[in-house]
Amino acid sequence: MAGHSKWANIKHRKAAQDAKRGKVFTKIIRELTVAAKEGGSHPEDNPRLRAAVDKALSANMKRDTIDKAILRGAGGGEGENYDELTYEGYGVSGVAIIVETMTDNVNRTVSGVRAAFNKLGGNLGTNGSVAYMFDKQGQITFAEVDEDSLIEAALEAGAEDVKTNEDGSFDVFTDWTEFMDVKQRLSEAGFEAVHAEVGMIPQNTIELNMETAQGILKLLEALEDLDDTQNVYHNAVIPEETI
Repeated sequence: MAGHSKWANIKHRKAAQDAKRGKVFTKIIRELTVAAKEGGSHPEDNPRLRAAVDKALSANMKRDTIDKAILRGAGGGEGENYDELTYEGYGVSGVAIIVETMTDNVNRTVSGVRAAFNKLGGNLGTNGSVAYMFDKQGQITFAEVDEDSLIEAALEAGAEDVKTNEDGSFDVFTDWTEFMDVKQRLSEAGFEAVHAEVGMIPQNTIELNMETAQGILKLLEALEDLDDTQNVYHNAVIPEETI
């Protein structure tokens, strides 16, 4: 069950950047609204909404703000209607990239994504060109825990896999629809996550040298900075020195 998940460092870096830029709440509100619109306003019957509410609470969003976003998505409030669009492409060295967006202006969004790829050495591909290289899964990260105990508890909780990271932390992977249930069961077993989310997990990764990694980081940052971007996923292993 050993694994190599340095690819995750870009997500941790992105989360810190989003917090600094004040983008977290905007993205979460959009996710709450779209999740409620897609699957209904009851988290217990809507795995996506349940995960979004958990993320909102973890970010210290007020319950009133959460409820308003859900109400808006379920049709009980006024506000923007967002379309979900996913773009796929490649960076240098064949790094596969997925850009998830929510937008009220499709032309603006696709123009911004295409410009970022073209300007920074990438190529915007067609739908399905890289998605097959990723799996939608829940990822729950733990640090400073006993490996055997965590593996036993994770498998009992319904997890799909447990991988050991080079820094001594552990990633528990779940079916995305079971993400919150597994996380809750592990919490009840005494394991508190340091990071948890549903995302697109690469099946294989590409090791980058310092020079190539710096170029990829510029492209990823440009994509992340677009106002309509929700998430950016990739299969690169970024050297720690460049983060």
